Amino acid sequence: MPGTRLKWMACAAAFATLAAGAEPVVVSGVKYDDTYDIRGTRLQLNGAGVRYKAVFKVYTAGLYLPKKAGTPDEVLAMPGPRRISITMLRDIDSAELGKLFTRGMEDNMDKAAFMKLIPGVMRMSQIFSDNKRLNAGDSFAIDWVPGVGAVLTLRGVQQGEPFKEPEFFTALMRIWLGPVPADWKLKEALLGKAGA
Repeated sequence: MPGTRLKWMACAAAFATLAAGAEPVVVSGVKYDDTYDIRGTRLQLNGAGVRYKAVFKVYTAGLYLPKKAGTPDEVLAMPGPRRISITMLRDIDSAELGKLFTRGMEDNMDKAAFMKLIPGVMRMSQIFSDNKRLNAGDSFAIDWVPGVGAVLTLRGVQQGEPFKEPEFFTALMRIWLGPVPADWKLKEALLGKAGA
C-alpha cells in the first residue's frame, strides 16, 4: 500500500509540473499560449516580447517553433512549421507597418538577395495597404507551412495566397532575428533569453 501511495504522489507531482509548464505567457496584457498547432504539428512558444519605438510600445510578438532554439541560425535552419504572432499595442497605419517590414527585410540581407524577393515584398506591402489601419488589440501572424509556404493571417483571416519561397519567410524572420533587428530586446526575448 505505501508503494502505491508513493507512485500516486509521484504521478501527481509529474502532472503538476507538466500543467505548470503549459501556463500561457502574458506580455503587456497579451496572452501567448505555451503551444500552438499548425496542421497537426504542435509548436512551442520559444519566446515573446515587446517591440518598442523610442519609449512607445508598438506591438508584442511571440515566436513558435517545433523545438526550442537559442540563436537566429538555429531558428532559420529549423525544418518544419514555424510561426510569428504579433498583436498591436497601439493604432498604426497599415501601409506604414508594411514599409517598416520592407525596410527590416532590406536591412538584414544583401541587395541581390533582396531584389529577388521584390515581387513578394510588393504583394505583402499591398496586403497591408489594403487593410488601411491596424488598431490596438488587432493581431496578425505569419506561419511557415512546409509544402504550402508563408501564410499571412490578419485578424484570423488568411490574406491572399501563400508566399511560396522559403527565402521570403526567412527574410521576414530576419526583421526580428537578423543582425539589424527591429528591436534588440525583442530579439533576445524571442530567442528565450531570460530578463529580455
